[in-house]
Amino acid sequence: MTPSSLDIIQIPVLRDNYVYLLHDQATGSTAVVDPAVKEPVLSVLSERGLRLNFILNTHYHGDHVGANVALKAATGCLIIGKAAADETIPGLDRAVLEGDLVTLGASTLKVLEVPGHTRHHIAFWSEAHAAVFVGDTLFALGCGRLLGGSALALFQSLKKLKDLPPETDVYCAHEYTQSNGAFALSVDPSNEALKIRMKSVIEARRHDLPTVPSRLSLECATNPFLRTDDLLIRASLGVRDEVPEEDIFSLLRGMKDKFQVV
Repeated sequence: MTPSSLDIIQIPVLRDNYVYLLHDQATGSTAVVDPAVKEPVLSVLSERGLRLNFILNTHYHGDHVGANVALKAATGCLIIGKAAADETIPGLDRAVLEGDLVTLGASTLKVLEVPGHTRHHIAFWSEAHAAVFVGDTLFALGCGRLLGGSALALFQSLKKLKDLPPETDVYCAHEYTQSNGAFALSVDPSNEALKIRMKSVIEARRHDLPTVPSRLSLECATNPFLRTDDLLIRASLGVRDEVPEEDIFSLLRGMKDKFQVV
């Protein structure tokens, strides 16, 4: 197996969602990550002559599972996600936990539990293909809101993702990068890498081009939610060096919730 054996097809849907179709070239096995709506997925499958085998759900929100039942009825695919009585995945066939492996033909995805946005959020990581599908846990230049989970849980989940290989491509579920970047600049104004990145983001969005996926190394250099140990961010926030990182994260998350792009 080589990294080139997995095709990753990005499908923009709704206002700002991204759905991902994963196609294992060696076997033809195909999965879709977080299908919000049915028709765009079926259209890409038809155009490429693919058969859907699996749905991979990162969490239960409607804009991630909205097409589960319809796609299952249309294709006979199996639905994989985390089972939770209070966060139900529609049509779930296989419940997975931390460390479980999902086999997609000759490709393998490892389940990572990354709660915080919701209590039972998961991600799917392919080490061989240097790709991680993170749903709403980590965004380009941002992170998910707390919609059921806790700030501490989300902080710990981001630390887990930060520890993946730096060359990993991060596939998040929304195009929020430009607004996230405006907040990032407000708390990290002297970050030259961030300034350069934002110029690129603004130019891409001007031409309606995606800014996702992003490289994990770039997130670590420019995303304030992954830089809670940075002294310049702490100085910008007016907090002491000895304040725990999780408290810095909680402060940043609260500030982002109230932030308005001018």
